[in-house]
Amino acid sequence: MTKKIAIGGQLGKVEIEKVITEIADGQLEFVVKSDLDAAMALKNGEVDYYIGACETGSGGALAMAIALVGASHCVTIASPSSVMTSDEIIEQVQSGKTAFGFTKNSIDQVLPALIKALI
Repeated sequence: MTKKIAIGGQLGKVEIEKVITEIADGQLEFVVKSDLDAAMALKNGEVDYYIGACETGSGGALAMAIALVGASHCVTIASPSSVMTSDEIIEQVQSGKTAFGFTKNSIDQVLPALIKALI
């Protein structure tokens, strides 16, 4: 069964969609939604994962996901002061995290590792 991602957050949805399309090569499905609708889709089991970007990697990127599915399911993989390595991102996926936030300017750094880990 193909895993499905909801793209939420406040920034960079077009760029995120482009990177997922290039990297996933049809191995993942995705939908672009508002942050609230994307978080609801995750909570309701309509998607397997939520990803979103904003200026801090946690506020507009993850606030709705934290509120709806709980902080224990969410992780900021890139903030203005810290960017996780590929190995750290893989660990977060393997530990059961389902919602991932990052800064818009880190899309090219973190999204390839995240998408490969989700596949």
